[in-house]
Amino acid sequence: MSKDAVDSAQAVAPAQAAATPADAGDAGYSKDLKARHINMIAIGGAIGTGLLLGAGGRLHNAGPALALAYLVCGVFAFFVVRALGELVLYRPSSGSFVSYAREFLGEKGAYVAGWMYFLNWSTTGIADITAIALYTHYWSFFTSIPQWVLALIALAVVLSVNLISVKIFGEMEFWFAIIKVATIVGFMLISIFLLATHHKVGGHTPGLNVITDHGGVFPHGLMPVVLVMQGVIFAYAALELVGVAAGETAEPEKVVPRAVNSIMWRVGLFYVGSVVLLALLLPGSVYSADESPFVTVLSKIGVPAAGDVMNLVVLTAAMSSLNSGLYSTGRILRSMAMAGSAPKFTARMSRTQVPYGGILLTCAVCVLGVGLNYLMPSQAFEIVLNVASLGIISTWVIIMICHMIFVRRARAGLVTRPHFRLKGSPVTEIVTIAFLLVCLGMMWNDPDVGRKTILLIPVIAVMLVGGWFALRRRASANTDKDLSQLTK
Repeated sequence: MSKDAVDSAQAVAPAQAAATPADAGDAGYSKDLKARHINMIAIGGAIGTGLLLGAGGRLHNAGPALALAYLVCGVFAFFVVRALGELVLYRPSSGSFVSYAREFLGEKGAYVAGWMYFLNWSTTGIADITAIALYTHYWSFFTSIPQWVLALIALAVVLSVNLISVKIFGEMEFWFAIIKVATIVGFMLISIFLLATHHKVGGHTPGLNVITDHGGVFPHGLMPVVLVMQGVIFAYAALELVGVAAGETAEPEKVVPRAVNSIMWRVGLFYVGSVVLLALLLPGSVYSADESPFVTVLSKIGVPAAGDVMNLVVLTAAMSSLNSGLYSTGRILRSMAMAGSAPKFTARMSRTQVPYGGILLTCAVCVLGVGLNYLMPSQAFEIVLNVASLGIISTWVIIMICHMIFVRRARAGLVTRPHFRLKGSPVTEIVTIAFLLVCLGMMWNDPDVGRKTILLIPVIAVMLVGGWFALRRRASANTDKDLSQLTK
């Protein structure tokens, strides 16, 4: 429904409008997520396999300058979450950015935002269950079990947790995040000790000399740093979960600003700080995409079972990501279904106030991923990871466009901006959108996977157009119905 329609409806019947959710998909949810859940969901969204595992290969390719890449991408990621946080305080919604796209871009905008986000998380879910199966194979006890069986077991476990209640989801994410934070903090303390004592690591004395003696900050030039940006952006995917989770907390106006503001220093501490320490301990050439950089360092100083511990942590990170994907797509699809732009069954809510229809649809796509693990176990992860990046970049772009329109309407006196704001509009949004599109374009430089992913964009566009023509009558009817209910 357009914002103008909502404004006129509220003018006719303010009492009725106040009692009716602006997004029909928001009705029926519990408010069981506490401040600690939201804060740890924010941390969990900022820390994942992109750092715990992916930083190794990126350090090898880009060298110490990877810290700058994480910093730059982290700033833009913060802009996106800050913009979303402002929209959340304007109107909390479990439909999150899809609900805001409906208000500021119309149902077509919500349709594109929702299904691209579904593409992101459903393919990320496939990547997650693939990663879980690969990590589990690390231990010899599981090597005889086929990869697709382990993937199916992981999916069944996380699905069961998601279907119980939002409180269980929040608790699971809370402890997943605790494990990740404790691991990184522990590693950073060990690294600082190694630097302070000049303890040799793999034959190298840690310090600035490790960087200066091996090509400096940009050992391979600027281009490798530019090329890793797309992967770094994906490492920050899931930060927008704060907006979705805010619809199921009792006091979003208190919880959300604190969670969003904390993201910036956490990014600086965990991502940039960790990469700087890694670069000071060992040359970039020592790190590998096949091994967590934390394992590389710890194994060089003889820490027993370092590989086992870190493998367990990255396994936890992948489980956390899968858990978050099922949670968020369930809420997003319900918002869309209530507006008529998603299948009707995805609007269904369980007795425990869980939108199980949308969760099961995402799970069904992940089951296809189990099949992909059966057919192409060695290629499954890389294929779906690149497709997921299309979804996250489009989601962030839509959030910034919605915020731009929101600010414009606020300046026209149609809406009121909360005190918690993204500064510098519209320049901040425009620069962020341009940066994200450049990151997308840089995928063309990867002929093996990235270029093929970009060539999928016209295919996805055709599928979106076809889907809209199939659903537009029901979407239009639902919009008219919502408006008539508000104006009664």
